[in-house]
Amino acid sequence: MRFDPELKGEIPAAADSVRGPWKRVVRAVLDLAGPEAQLVRHAETPWASVTFSGARHTIVLGFEGEQAMDAADLFIFALPDHEFTISGRLVADATIRAVDQNMQPSPRVQVEAELLVLDDV
Repeated sequence: MRFDPELKGEIPAAADSVRGPWKRVVRAVLDLAGPEAQLVRHAETPWASVTFSGARHTIVLGFEGEQAMDAADLFIFALPDHEFTISGRLVADATIRAVDQNMQPSPRVQVEAELLVLDDV
């Protein structure tokens, strides 16, 4: 793994060879989450229906500290209705799948989001 300063998180070495919109998707989610968010993990699974193709993106963000807890709450509230602008892609669905909160020794929360991103052809 290596640290990607643009995405503020660890990126698996194999991800460097992956083509596609995943970096733009992660960047858009981090922009929505704000500067308090840190990328913990990203996974991408191909998705297709009879008429559309794309991928499901699972993104886990970490928030630490009192101010970050507020940022996490705002992100959780905003994600499902947010209108993403990602060149060549359409976010068809965005949901929060899990929230793991821990107050000791300091406030910390991890938020797992899932986005269905379709190719906009």
